[in-house]
Amino acid sequence: MPTRKQRRRRAKEQRHEYVWEDGEGNVLDPQDVSSGKQGSSSRAETARPRREPQPPSWRKTLKRGFIFAPIMVVTVMLLSNNLTLAQQLTQAGFIVAIFVPFSYLLDGVFYRNYKRRLARREQTDRRRGS
Repeated sequence: MPTRKQRRRRAKEQRHEYVWEDGEGNVLDPQDVSSGKQGSSSRAETARPRREPQPPSWRKTLKRGFIFAPIMVVTVMLLSNNLTLAQQLTQAGFIVAIFVPFSYLLDGVFYRNYKRRLARREQTDRRRGS
């Protein structure tokens, strides 16, 4: 059973006369236009391309760690009022020491998954082309 929103949208589609055009400006019949699927695929074509993940590097990871270190120090200071400054800095340093290698590991995971997806896509494209 359609929801109220779906019923209103369907009623609106019945009330108005829409004119569909293809990319060249030719008017199409409403029966020729498939609802839903074509709109989403055309939106995907006009969307910005995704940014490609870069291979993991310690330099980028350390820069990220230096960016997040002050944020982590402030967070530890706000959450641990009962500790001394030296203890707070030690705790923040420990968090950063865990964050940096974990961040490098995640960069590697994202990059390997991206490469795997590219290889699979190229393999299916080759199969279709042959």
